[in-house]
Amino acid sequence: MIFLFSTPSENWGVISAVQTLNLSDSMPRSENRIKSLFWPSIQSSSDVDYLGAQGYWVCVAVAVLSFVVFIISDQPITGTFVLLFYYLSGVGVRERSRYAAGCVSVAYLADMFASGPSIVRIVLAALLLSNFRATWIAARWKPDSEEAAPLPRWSETWTDKFADKLPTFLWPKVRILYFILSVCYLILAVIGFIFIIHRRIG
Repeated sequence: MIFLFSTPSENWGVISAVQTLNLSDSMPRSENRIKSLFWPSIQSSSDVDYLGAQGYWVCVAVAVLSFVVFIISDQPITGTFVLLFYYLSGVGVRERSRYAAGCVSVAYLADMFASGPSIVRIVLAALLLSNFRATWIAARWKPDSEEAAPLPRWSETWTDKFADKLPTFLWPKVRILYFILSVCYLILAVIGFIFIIHRRIG
């Protein structure tokens, strides 16, 4: 919903945030890092967990940076709304929700096309789409298969607690709230998109 309002460029902060998306090598992967980011092979729950964490951190980065932009623009209510949408989307993504993964991907793509693409926005959109693909593939696995077995969630560091434990704790409690919030967000996004198109044509 960022494109519903006139806001300054946010690329200055996204670049540094992308570098802290928890994409360390603590979970070894044999494929090329670029390929693992944008079109990874998804063969086990380890791959899905890796991408779920990646998608979670992308959503957190977008949520925080969007909130800062709206605060600077003196729009705290809108900023809070956007912060909740993207963060709770990240929680759903971390918990393998196809709805959350699809919703945040569509919302971010709509925002990007309406407000204008940039290299950073394209990278973030590609990461979200990659995660949506992983979530969709994982949902088709048989529940009792070896590939579908979830990995243990760690709590050794604050990042483990924030990216592993907190989403598991929050998602059952905020799922219904998120569905309502996301529908409102998408409706407002569509209205804003129509308004922008009308203004450009007119």
